[in-house]
Amino acid sequence: MNELLWQKRIRNWAGLLGGILPFLSLAGALIYNRVTGGLPDYFWEDFSISNTYYVTPALAGILTAASLVLMCYDGYDLQDNIVTTLSGVFGLMIVLFPCKCAVTPEYTGFFQLPANVSNIIHCASAVIFFVLLAYNDLFLFTKTDKSPTSKKKARNIVYRVCGIGMLSAMVLMPLPFHFPGKTWWIETVALFFFAISWLTKGEAFPFLNDE
Repeated sequence: MNELLWQKRIRNWAGLLGGILPFLSLAGALIYNRVTGGLPDYFWEDFSISNTYYVTPALAGILTAASLVLMCYDGYDLQDNIVTTLSGVFGLMIVLFPCKCAVTPEYTGFFQLPANVSNIIHCASAVIFFVLLAYNDLFLFTKTDKSPTSKKKARNIVYRVCGIGMLSAMVLMPLPFHFPGKTWWIETVALFFFAISWLTKGEAFPFLNDE
C-alpha cells in the first residue's frame, strides 16, 4: 500500500470513529438502562459522552482507537506530527482519567485516583484535545505548498468552519445555561466538526477533491 493511500485511510478512520462515538455511547447507555434499570434520573439530566464510561465500553473502545490512530498519523512536517500525536495522547488521557458523574465510585480510572482528581484531569485533557484538533483544522489542514485550486479553497473553508465550530463548542460548555443532555449535545457537535474535517482531509467527499 502506498504512503498516500495509507494517510487517507488513517484520516478517514479517525473521522469515522469520532463521528460515531456520540451515538454508540448513547445507544450503549440506553441499552444498559433498559437491561438493568440502574441509571438515576440525574444521570440523564447531566448526560454526556464521558458519563457513559461507566455503563458501556463504547467511549473507552472508540476513543482509544481514535487516539492511537492520531498518534500513528504521519503528517507533512514535524509540527503536524507533534500536534496530532499530542491530540492522541490527550484523547487517551480522557479515557484513562474518567469524569465524575452520578454513578462514579469514590476511586476511578486506570490509576484508581479519587474521583475529584480524575475529573479535573479528564476535563483539562478534553479541552486540550479539542483545542489541538481545532488548531490542526485552522492552521495545518489549510496549508499548501503551491497555488491553491478552487477545490482546495473550498476544503479550506470546510476546515476553518470545523475548527471554529469546535472552539465555539468549547466556549459554550461552561456557560451558565442548562437543558437535559447539554454536555452530550455540545460534545456531539464538536465531534461532528472533527469528523467532517478529517473525512474531508481523507478525500471521503469526491465533490471536494482535486481531479
